[in-house]
Amino acid sequence: MKRAADWKIGKGAVSRVLLAGMLMAGGAALVQAQSKIGPPAPVTYDNRYEVYGGLNFMNFQAGQNLPKRMNMGGAEISFTYWLTNRLGLTGDYRGEAGTTPVFPSAPIPPNPNYINRPLVYMNMAMGGVQWRGPKNQYAALNLHGYVGMSHGVFDGGTGGVQPEQVGLYSNRTKPIAALGGSVDINRSKDWAIRLSPDLILEHFGTETREFFAISGGVVYRFGKR
Repeated sequence: MKRAADWKIGKGAVSRVLLAGMLMAGGAALVQAQSKIGPPAPVTYDNRYEVYGGLNFMNFQAGQNLPKRMNMGGAEISFTYWLTNRLGLTGDYRGEAGTTPVFPSAPIPPNPNYINRPLVYMNMAMGGVQWRGPKNQYAALNLHGYVGMSHGVFDGGTGGVQPEQVGLYSNRTKPIAALGGSVDINRSKDWAIRLSPDLILEHFGTETREFFAISGGVVYRFGKR
């Protein structure tokens, strides 16, 4: 009888220990779940550095006297060093490519057909300032102004024919500027989605011309200021 009573007592103790362990495990899981679904860290905009990468679209005219413009697509990468909560220094690179209409006047030897929409591509390196405007936990508005140089390659699809023969610029490096802004939609303290339109000023010909560009991508903020 005593052995049976001891067995019952031991069984009850084991059951209580198992139950306590299950309760402790459940409590830990609940705390962990609450920490995961709790409010995110506040967006403080106190980062020292910022990297942006995205896809870019730009309108352009590959020859000063061509009757039609072209569309170019590519990528944009920029790095910003924030001096203050509002003012940052930015380096910006953009690579663009697209096909353009030309004057139908030069066949590609020995092809008897006229050249049709040859490939044009450009590499742009600029630097300037970025100004952070109104901001809150959800989004921020920024203004920027970049100035630099752009190298255009206009004979990539002419089959050996000089690009000037069909109304294109010759290959050259010229000044370029981007004036615009961006809206950053915050995903978290460090990550945001950016939409950035620009007014492009270029001087490939004998006069300064204006074009439109827009990019969209991801911003990563890091380094405490």
